[in-house]
Amino acid sequence: MIVDCAVYEDGRRCGGDLPLAEAGEAAQRDGSFVWIGVFEPSEEEFDAVRREFDLHELAVEDAVEAHQRPKVELYGDTLLVVLKTVRQVDDGDNLVTGEILLFVNRDFVVSVRHGEAALHDVRLQIEQRPDLLKFGAGSVLYAIVDRIVDDYEPVVAAVEADIQEVEHEVFSPTRTNPAERIYTMEREVLDLHRSIAPLAPAIDKLARGHHTIIHPDLQTYFRDVHDHLLRVNGRIDGFRDLLSSALQANLTQAAVRQNEDVRKISAWVAIIAVPTGVAAIYGMNFEFMPELEWRYGYPLVLCVIAIICIVLYWRFRRSGWL
Repeated sequence: MIVDCAVYEDGRRCGGDLPLAEAGEAAQRDGSFVWIGVFEPSEEEFDAVRREFDLHELAVEDAVEAHQRPKVELYGDTLLVVLKTVRQVDDGDNLVTGEILLFVNRDFVVSVRHGEAALHDVRLQIEQRPDLLKFGAGSVLYAIVDRIVDDYEPVVAAVEADIQEVEHEVFSPTRTNPAERIYTMEREVLDLHRSIAPLAPAIDKLARGHHTIIHPDLQTYFRDVHDHLLRVNGRIDGFRDLLSSALQANLTQAAVRQNEDVRKISAWVAIIAVPTGVAAIYGMNFEFMPELEWRYGYPLVLCVIAIICIVLYWRFRRSGWL
């Protein structure tokens, strides 16, 4: 579905709606380019766009099917840029990823969106910057990449807060085992790394002027985006180390708690063994028992049992077993 189609001349959007059939001709005018926004198109819907701008069939296949890794590839005179969007579900710890594919040429930009992304807001913001739009289609690429990288920041901050919560839970005196949550968060961080890390070298090429589509005056802006992306990647790499350490600490804590439980059980078994052993002896029905010839036999035996149990409890308590 085509969401928006507009032509830009000398850094400003031309008024009126631009039909797709006229987009190719409008893009050929000097000092102008066309930006078409498409949302989750079918193969049939995107075929008209392909014919209008003569897009490469392999790039079109990637745009329709999505599920590509972040990358920048050159097909003739057109760049194919694949970006991953990431957002965190409010009612859970799961991350939801989307995908944006951009066909960037000197004469046109075709943005294909899969999933949620605020590209309309990006369009409105870049239209307020004629000083950037005058640099052509590369300015649209910069605006979209900059927004997506900025949107990584709150997601990374939320993941960092979750990791701090897990660390507190690992060392909490309460008997909880966050191992399952740690494994889930490791999967989240891995997905986050796969969505973001491959983009860094691609943006670096744009910042270094490897593609002539990018105006030289825009390279500074791409370097700034690349710097932000490196910081995000660094934090994600740190998350992986923190979660590995948290898992190891949790296993150690679980082993320590298990040993404590074993010691407590052993101590109580030792204490209970005293009256159990005496009762077992009485169960043998010997003819000679202290109480048979002495009226204080039973009280004496019970006192001895109590004294032994109290002494054992005191010793186990002092040694930290209870």
